[in-house]
Parts: sequence; C-alpha cells; structure tokens
Amino acid sequence: MAGRQETTDISGHGGNGESAVALLMRQHGEIRNLFDEVEATEGDARRDAFHRLVRLLAVHETAEEEVVHPYARRNIDGGESVVEERLEEEKKAKEVLKDLEDMDPDSPEFMPRLEALRHDVEAHARAEERYEFIHIARETEPERLRTMAKALKAAEATAPTRPHPGAETAAENLAVGPLAAVADRARDAVRKAMGRH
Repeated sequence: MAGRQETTDISGHGGNGESAVALLMRQHGEIRNLFDEVEATEGDARRDAFHRLVRLLAVHETAEEEVVHPYARRNIDGGESVVEERLEEEKKAKEVLKDLEDMDPDSPEFMPRLEALRHDVEAHARAEERYEFIHIARETEPERLRTMAKALKAAEATAPTRPHPGAETAAENLAVGPLAAVADRARDAVRKAMGRH
C-alpha cells in the first residue's frame, strides 16, 4: 500500500490535525476513565457517569462500525476475519450495556455486571489496537488518517447515544441509525431537562 510508514507509533499524530487512530486511542482512554468514575461513585454521581459512559460507548462503536471496520476489511491483511471478531465482541457488549441501562446503578447486581463488561470492553479495545489500529497507522497516508478522523467525528455527531444490538455494520447502522439517533437524543434531552443526566 502506498505511503507505508516506518514508525511503530500508532497514535498517528501528523501535525495538521488528529489522525483517526489518535482519536480512537484517546477515546479508549476516556472510556477507561469513565469506568473508573462509575466504579468510584454512587447515587446520582454514578448514574451520571454511567450515562456518559453509555453515550460514549454507543457513539464510539457506531463510528468504528461505519468508518474503521470497513476500511480495515479492505486494507489490512486478514481484515475480514479481524473485523468479524470485533463485530461479535461489539454485539455482545451492546447487549450487556442495554441490560445494565435497565438496572439501578445502586443495586447489588449492577457493579459485578459492570466489572464484567469493563473486562470485555478493555479486551476488545486492546484487540482493536493490536489487530486494526496498528496496521491502519502503519499502512495509511497521514492525510488519509486525518480524513478518516473527520469521518469518525461526522459519524459520531449523528450516531445513536444508546446501544442497539444487531446494528454492528455500516449498512445496519444506516438502516437503524438515523431513527435510533433521533429517539436517543430526544430521550437525552428529556432526561437532561428533568435533571437526570
């Protein structure tokens, strides 16, 4: 592939804007921090942190499904099987996250389930970083990585803010995404207006 980079730094900072890989790596860090916050708080503070975690996971995964995974399928060795494994992990995480959304964050069952989800989400993030991101960063022109970052941000701006298991591909997201995103964002606005973040 053209523009092969000799660096092993997968952050992909190229000077003129954030690369897709740098953006996704930063979001993986934000997700870890939100898990920490949920675990360290209780009551309304835990609810607020959990809702922010749900939102970030939902928009982050949707953007990956619409931009990164299709690119990885076409442009990295073994991309098809790598992406299929990531999509299966994402579907499982969405199902657990949806179940957690229906639970009271102060219930005794909540934290053990959240900790199991965290384990799975962090393993998924490590697999993305190892099997997708590093190859994308090494084999993609810096300008293309910056363009992909813009596409990720655009996808996040219109993504659903809650998990929707069964919509793990770009085509499924396009079919479900717009209506789900409108409904989710309306629920977010109502929740915010009622003081329940």
